[in-house]
Amino acid sequence: MEKLIITGPTPLKGEVTINGAKNAAVAILPATLLIDGICTIDNLPNISDVQLSCKILEKLGAKITWNNKNSITIDTRNITTYKAPLDLTSKFRASYYILGSMLSRNGEIEVGMPGGCKLGARPIDQHIKGFESLGAKVTVGNGTIYAKAKKLTGTSIYMDIVSVGATINVMLAAVLANGTTTIENAAKEPHIVDVANFLNTMGADIRGAGTDVIKINGVKKLHGNTTYSVVPDQIEAGTFMLAAVATKGDILIKNCITKHLESITAKIVEIGGTVEDYGDSLRVSCKKRPTKANIKTLPYPGFPTDLQPQMGVALSLAEGTSIINEGIWESRFQYTEELIKMGAKITAHGKTAIFEGVDKLSGAPVYSTDLRAGAALIIAGTAATGTTEVYNLEHIDRGYENIEEKFRNLGAKIERVNE
Repeated sequence: MEKLIITGPTPLKGEVTINGAKNAAVAILPATLLIDGICTIDNLPNISDVQLSCKILEKLGAKITWNNKNSITIDTRNITTYKAPLDLTSKFRASYYILGSMLSRNGEIEVGMPGGCKLGARPIDQHIKGFESLGAKVTVGNGTIYAKAKKLTGTSIYMDIVSVGATINVMLAAVLANGTTTIENAAKEPHIVDVANFLNTMGADIRGAGTDVIKINGVKKLHGNTTYSVVPDQIEAGTFMLAAVATKGDILIKNCITKHLESITAKIVEIGGTVEDYGDSLRVSCKKRPTKANIKTLPYPGFPTDLQPQMGVALSLAEGTSIINEGIWESRFQYTEELIKMGAKITAHGKTAIFEGVDKLSGAPVYSTDLRAGAALIIAGTAATGTTEVYNLEHIDRGYENIEEKFRNLGAKIERVNE
C-alpha cells in the first residue's frame, strides 16, 4: 500500500505550473470517437482517469500513440465494437461520456454503470432523458447501460437540474444528429466550453457553450488532422491557491485562466489572503492566520464544490467560526472526520458544516475519502505540526499529476512510500 508521509508545518513558497484540466480531458477523449480521422491532443494531464480513458478507447478499436507524457495522437477510424469494457468503465465517473459519443457515431453502445468518488447519490437520469429526447432507447440493468438509436434527431431539451455531465453527454450525442438540438438550463463550467471548442475545431457547429442555452446544429461528419490543447485545470489551480493560504505561504501559480478562478479569488481575499493577477498566472500569499467566512458551493460561476474540502482546511485554521453549505453533493463532508483526527473542530450534518477555527493542526494518519478530499489532506499535512500519513492515494492520482513533486518543489517535506 502506498502512502504519503508529510512533515510540517511548512509555508509553501515558489512557483507551480498547472496541468491540463482533468474534467475537460476525460470528456475530450471520448469525444474523439466522433472524428473520422486522426487528431493530436496536447496538455493532457497524466493521471489515472486519463490513462483509463485511453485504455477504454483502445479496447473499442482506437489506436493511441503517446508523443510525450502529456500528448497523444489518436486514430478512431476503425472502431470495432459497441461494447465498452465493463471492468474499466465502472472504475470512474466520466466513462459515461462514451455513451453520448458512441450513440452519435454508431447508434449503439453498452457501458458499465459509472464509478468514481462516493459523494452521495449521483443519478444519470438527465443523461438518459437527453438521449431519449434525441430518439434513443435506453435500458439500464445488471450493472450496465445500453443505448440504441437508428438515427438521432435534434430537439429541444430542458435540463431539470444544472448538470455538467448531462450537458456534455447530450452535446456529444447531438453533434452528428439530424437537425438542431437546443439544451436549456445547461451547465456553464469552463470544461464544457473546452469540449465545445474541441468539437468545433473538428468541424462541429456548437454555439452558446458557457451560457445556459447551447445550440448544436448537427453535421454529417467531423474531420481529423488537427491538434488541440486542453484548457488549464481550474481546480488544480484553486488547490494551490488555497494551499498558499492554509500554510501562510506565497505561491506563483502559472498556466491558469484567471477568469475561471474569480469566485475562489474573491473568497481568498475575504479571509485575508492576497491575490495578484498577471493574466495567465496568479500570485497568492497569506502572511497571517485566515479570518472566518461563509461559503456556499454552486454551479459555475459560483464557488466550486471541487474546492470545498481545500477551503475547509483553510477555515479549520481560521480565526472565528465559519460555515460551509454544500450545494451540490450530499456526502462531500466525509473529509471532515479526517481533519478532526488532526485537531480540527468541525460539526458536519447533511449539507452543512460548522468550522470553529483552531490555532494549529497536528499530524495524524488520515485516509483520502475522495479525490478532492485527498488534496485537502495533503494541504492539512503541510500546514500541521508533526508527521501526517495520507492513505488511499488512488483517489488523489485520479486527478493530480505528480502532486507530491509539486508540493516538494514548493518546500513541503513530503514523500511517497510503499508500506
